[in-house]
Amino acid sequence: MKRIVVFASGSGTNAQNIIEYFKKTAFAKVTLVLSNKKNAPVLERAKKIKVSSKSFSKEDFNNSDILLNVLRKETPDIIVLAGFLLKFPEFILKEFPNKVINIHPALLPKYGGKGMYGMHVHESVVVNNEMETGITIHYVNENYDEGAIIFQKSFQLSENETAETVASKIHDLEYEFFPKVIEEILKK
Repeated sequence: MKRIVVFASGSGTNAQNIIEYFKKTAFAKVTLVLSNKKNAPVLERAKKIKVSSKSFSKEDFNNSDILLNVLRKETPDIIVLAGFLLKFPEFILKEFPNKVINIHPALLPKYGGKGMYGMHVHESVVVNNEMETGITIHYVNENYDEGAIIFQKSFQLSENETAETVASKIHDLEYEFFPKVIEEILKK
């Protein structure tokens, strides 16, 4: 069975969606959820659906031995960033080459980079009168949102879109496509 480790910083709706998707298969499962925030709702979500979860400090995150030992013990086939807001450490990327992926709530390369997450992205899309937006699933490299693109899905924006309506449509795309793309990558 393929093993998935999920990193998340916030509420964890994408993490929960991924966990539930793979619970219905004998192909893969989420074995661990990690968060940089000890009170992140994602940790409680994982606990409720019986998936191991841990939080870590900034010191742990920047200490190669601590985090690498946790990941080596888990032996993940893929590491999924699902609403994880910190820049991912190069030492993990080197240890798990082409095994770390992220989802971004815009069509990269537009609206990527440091500080471009969640409503910041949606507000920028609306203010700039974009004709379309969507999601991008990409490999993680040493720079924010610059890794090779794996998958994109877009939709047209209407004249009366708000950041909130865009966010809702983006969430729908994330829930539908993120688990499927993870599965496709694991089957390669």
